[in-house]
Amino acid sequence: MNCLPKTKEYNQYIAEKYFDMVYRLALSQSGNPHDAEDITSEVFLRYIKSDKHFESEEHIKAWLIRVTVNRAKSLFASSWFKKTVPIDETLPADMPEDESEVYGAVLKLPQKYRTVIHLFYYEDLKTAEIAETLNIKESTVRSQLLRARAMLKQFLEGDDSIV
Repeated sequence: MNCLPKTKEYNQYIAEKYFDMVYRLALSQSGNPHDAEDITSEVFLRYIKSDKHFESEEHIKAWLIRVTVNRAKSLFASSWFKKTVPIDETLPADMPEDESEVYGAVLKLPQKYRTVIHLFYYEDLKTAEIAETLNIKESTVRSQLLRARAMLKQFLEGDDSIV
């Protein structure tokens, strides 16, 4: 088995290479930049502290995605999160209106649908890769994408009553 080194330099390389991916996924899961920053920090801290031996960068990428999704789920399950009321954050001022509308609609989706939408469209993963990463069947990924697209269409047509 061929294992990648876990040197300080290699850890820094991995953090720089995958930071944006992890942050975007955390943001799509949490819908809040502050929570996304916390999740991202924790994911990379777990990577650095991990004694797991990775066989390839693809293995590292899949591990980072899985830990990000799990950490977001843990955040939502925490008693602290359940007892807080979110403060509405504004979208970036420079985001085009059509993109902010789609982004807002994606954030309205239930978490499992946000996850597959993000991984498919923003991280360009194939359904088989998403299924392997999330440890679910590929048919489940395709079903979730289909349902998420239908929900997004309804949101974008002005029907907010579906969630």
